[in-house]
Amino acid sequence: MDLHDKEILPGEILPVVIIGNGPSGICLSYLLSGYTPYLSPEASHPNPLLHSKLGEQPHLSLLEQDLEYLCEGLEGRSSNPVAVLFDSLLLPDSDFGLDHTSPLEWRYEPERATPHLVLGKGPPGGAWHAMEGSMLTLSLANWMELPGLKLKDWMRDKRRNVRNDRATPAEIASYYQHYVSQMSLEQSFACGTTITSVTRQPSNQEGSPSYWRVTGLQRREGEELGDGSSVSEEVPFSLLAHNVVLATGTHDIPARLGVEGESLPFVCHSFWELEAAISRGELDQSSDPVLVVGAGLTAADAVLAAHHLNTPVYHAFRRSVTDPGLIFNQLPKLLYPEYHKVHQMMIQQQHQPSPPPQDHAQNLRHHSTPSSPSSLSPSPSSYPGYLSFPRHRVVEFRPDRKCVLESDSGRRTVVQVSKALVLIGAHPNLSFLDDNGRPLGINPSEPITCRRNPIEVDPFTNNVVAAEGPGMYAMGPLVGENFVRFLKGGALAIASDLAKRQREGEGRGEGGVATDRLMDKWVDRQVTTQTEAELCVRDL
Repeated sequence: MDLHDKEILPGEILPVVIIGNGPSGICLSYLLSGYTPYLSPEASHPNPLLHSKLGEQPHLSLLEQDLEYLCEGLEGRSSNPVAVLFDSLLLPDSDFGLDHTSPLEWRYEPERATPHLVLGKGPPGGAWHAMEGSMLTLSLANWMELPGLKLKDWMRDKRRNVRNDRATPAEIASYYQHYVSQMSLEQSFACGTTITSVTRQPSNQEGSPSYWRVTGLQRREGEELGDGSSVSEEVPFSLLAHNVVLATGTHDIPARLGVEGESLPFVCHSFWELEAAISRGELDQSSDPVLVVGAGLTAADAVLAAHHLNTPVYHAFRRSVTDPGLIFNQLPKLLYPEYHKVHQMMIQQQHQPSPPPQDHAQNLRHHSTPSSPSSLSPSPSSYPGYLSFPRHRVVEFRPDRKCVLESDSGRRTVVQVSKALVLIGAHPNLSFLDDNGRPLGINPSEPITCRRNPIEVDPFTNNVVAAEGPGMYAMGPLVGENFVRFLKGGALAIASDLAKRQREGEGRGEGGVATDRLMDKWVDRQVTTQTEAELCVRDL
């Protein structure tokens, strides 16, 4: 949707602008579009305490209930209490492998809709469109789904057999894009947008309320050329909003080691660069080894991709193979056989340096020589061509494609490689905020990261604690929720808080008339779209 085609008048203040169109933004858009969860009269929840609480006011939607009260006593695999609550209601007892029916029923109530815009760089689905399409997702397929559309049913229509309970990223990306269309959310999405600034605009002397200004560029296709191609252009836009939601994810900027030589051409920072090298035929069994740095799932995918080509692999990572924090030690073996295989390789194929001559031991740190795969390999094994370097770090990349690794004990090893892949995570791109959003983190002196320094938010509303003013929210990986299964809780918390503020009439003042007009226009458009969709279904 082109922003310039939207019915927004100059100076008009939108109720909500969502920055990011991945599953976080999509789920919040669903809740803000009038789709409302209630406790189904016939349903029951396996947690009797939660079911009893929900039954105290069955006429109220979940958005109108006291989320903090409902969260009391619940336990789950997220530190976010609302995420645990919503997950428990959408997928009861799924941690135990059970498939209970959700006690929620969803009602379409357009009068509850809140006008909003969802801004994203690419198509709905966010970073899922950039992920490698053949690997299986870490999460079970039903954990990836959004309310109102069963992913398994959708997958069954798309392919003949569902081989297991996991899906590929390509399938997930397609599902999210279809979801936006199926739920008639397209009119709220503006794709091809890059945000350049989000600033707080104070109220003026006339008493108009303060608001957020969101500026950026939207990519649009220009005139068609003679060869059938078209020239794209970037058109600036500026929006005003009472509320801004940060839902950008954390996959924008690959994390770097910060060592000498990291910018050399053979050093890569994304899995896709490995894929490109493979497609160009640059790697095969006769190549020098590929060095993979990192012990996460993307690094494991890179190991598997190279190993599939019989290309030798060196695998360096900071943790011990038995470290409980290592992701492989947290995954069920039967459910994730490919990652269990990589973990076995990491354990069984460890680099065992031979002790240096006594008189040269003191000089080893600075005079290590390149090592070939054969000289580095341990005794014969089940995984030829692979060698792990646990508790090692990269010290330097050299122009001659030699990499210096250093163990915890300070011993250095130099390896000759064809390529190096540094896959140690990513940071969000928050360049549109002051100081890249650092002041919003739990530790304001450190960059925002999903695991180590997420944005600090109120646990029951997802309001950003250190925001310049009211009406800024954050959700998804930015607040430490990496899994789609749990980021849906952020959408519930935000939608619930916005509904509460709307009921209380907060921030309506002189802007209330414009907001009311937007509400009326929004409801009319939603009802028309929904009616057309129902007519289409009846005609099938």
